[in-house]
Amino acid sequence: MSKLRRQLSASTTNVVEPKNLADLKDKTGNLYESIAVMAKRANQINITIKEELHNKLEEFASHTDSLEEIHENKEQIEISKAYERMPNPALLATTEFMEDKVYFRKNDEDLFS
Repeated sequence: MSKLRRQLSASTTNVVEPKNLADLKDKTGNLYESIAVMAKRANQINITIKEELHNKLEEFASHTDSLEEIHENKEQIEISKAYERMPNPALLATTEFMEDKVYFRKNDEDLFS
């Protein structure tokens, strides 16, 4: 099991919970910056999960075009179901952000423009 999947299964639920906007704002000083940080982290998580899933499913890929050779593979189905049950990347990013597990910094060039 990958590090990311262990992390995901440990502390994040699939249920969307309301967040206090003041708490989000306090992390960066600006609500929109906080949302941007969470969105960028969600994209990173999504890319990582997608690559990991494709790598695992590539093992089951059949490179023949015959319809007769297509069959169900229970292991492949279980892998797909496990990834479907995983929390949404936006939920994971929000949880990481609220638990101060996301590193972010302001670009100094923006300050002098």
